Amino acid sequence: MITVYGIPNCDTVKRARAWLADAGLEAGFHDYKKQGVPAALLPAWLAAFGRDKLVNRAGTTWRKLDDATKAAVVDDASAIALMQAEPSVIKRPVVQWGDGSLTLGFSPEQFEAQKGAR
Repeated sequence: MITVYGIPNCDTVKRARAWLADAGLEAGFHDYKKQGVPAALLPAWLAAFGRDKLVNRAGTTWRKLDDATKAAVVDDASAIALMQAEPSVIKRPVVQWGDGSLTLGFSPEQFEAQKGAR
C-alpha cells in the first residue's frame, strides 16, 4: 500500500495524488491537519532525507516563524519538535511506497521510477 503524507490543500500533494490515481495506483492519504504528524515515522524520515531537506526552509510556514524558533532547529530532536508543532513546515509530500521506500516531494520522473520498481 502506498501512503501519501501531507496536507490536502497543498498543490504539490494534489499533483502527486492525481499522478498516482492516473497511474492506477491505490494510495492512502494521511492528512497532517486532521490526523497529526506520525511522530513514530519522523526519525526514519530524517534518516532518509536529512533535516535540511525535510524541514522546508523555503516555505511560507518557515518564513512566518520567529527568528528564535528558526534558530532553535539545531538537531533532529528540535526538528521533530518543530514538525509536530507546525506540520506545514514539512516538505510535501512524503510518500511511503509499497516496498517501504520513501520519496520526498513530487516529480513525474521520480514517481515513474518508483512505479517501475514495484
